[in-house]
Amino acid sequence: MKRLFHIIIAIATLSVAVVSCSDGVRDYSRWADLPREGWAYGDTLSLTLVDTSLVENDSLVRRPLSLGLMHTNDYPYSNLWIEVTYHGDGMYYRDTVNVTLADVYGRWLGSGFGANYQHLIELNPRADIDLTRPVLVRHIMRVDTLRGLDRVGVSVL
Repeated sequence: MKRLFHIIIAIATLSVAVVSCSDGVRDYSRWADLPREGWAYGDTLSLTLVDTSLVENDSLVRRPLSLGLMHTNDYPYSNLWIEVTYHGDGMYYRDTVNVTLADVYGRWLGSGFGANYQHLIELNPRADIDLTRPVLVRHIMRVDTLRGLDRVGVSVL
């Protein structure tokens, strides 16, 4: 009886392992650290979502494209204007987004703890994006250098 119990437990564990190893959808993301002295207006970040030196890569996917931001309490504004340019279906797409980082009372939105906050903003719910080409991200605020931003990234989930 004890041996039968161990066999049943082994079969159940093996079944769970096999089911959990199924071929799923890949997630692609790339983050860039911003300089401590700030993100200059003319600095465009170039983020390639896949390693183009690998043989097996997805190239064109139709999935949500999201922008990720990490900032501290030192960020002086309640919003951030961002321009994101990406390639897909043989064309270039450019999205201009106003990201709201704080509410009308100055309380930071997003997730995080302490003095760090993270935001994930869906730009295009069904983007036809070429993963082998870089996604270009730049801020279009009316200041030369933005301080208080730590990282910027893009994700295709």
